Amino acid sequence: MIRFENLRKGFWTRDGPKFVARNVNVVFPSGVSVALLGRNGAGKSTMMRMISGSVRPDSGDIHITGSMSWPVGFAGSFHGDLSGRQNVRFIARVYAVDTNDLIDFVEDFSELGAHFDLPVRSYSSGMKSRLAFGISIGIPFDTYLVDEVTAVGDASFRRKSRAIFRERMRQAGSVVVTHSMNEVRALCTAGAVLEDGELTYFEDVADAIAQHQSNMAAVAN
Repeated sequence: MIRFENLRKGFWTRDGPKFVARNVNVVFPSGVSVALLGRNGAGKSTMMRMISGSVRPDSGDIHITGSMSWPVGFAGSFHGDLSGRQNVRFIARVYAVDTNDLIDFVEDFSELGAHFDLPVRSYSSGMKSRLAFGISIGIPFDTYLVDEVTAVGDASFRRKSRAIFRERMRQAGSVVVTHSMNEVRALCTAGAVLEDGELTYFEDVADAIAQHQSNMAAVAN
């Protein structure tokens, strides 16, 4: 469960204050895949970073029950001089999961071949993303944070990513940010729409999509 309690977050811009959250009080239930929807610039990425704990709100709290992943596919914490295998081994020890099991899973899933044993600093951005996704989804969390990660790789890899994600969602929840409504329909059962600092939760993802599209149409007009 993720519970937002009187959450406030804003920034100063040249045009004045911009709010990501204005006294938000919303609950995302446990075990539910929630699509976080909003126009470009609404603050979805900032909201995700507040959920992950990497950004602090101005006031209020986010209460989380169960284990929470870092943003799935985030590759910013890899040690560039270590190989993919060595990075996986280190993360497995940090999260107290079976090292060999995680290495085997990530090596197979990421499809890096011989690069798995080369320094991560030699990887392309796509290779880093595949490694990061494999590590993230290879560790069992109660809730996964997902930001456009299923767009990584070629069509075959994207299909595999969606399949493993849906498998994980049988026993976990998630918060998903993606611009693809097809992805939203495939991956999520509920939705939350962020608009002008207000976050509205919908138990039916179709209702969330309808509200989001209405907001987009209003801006276009």
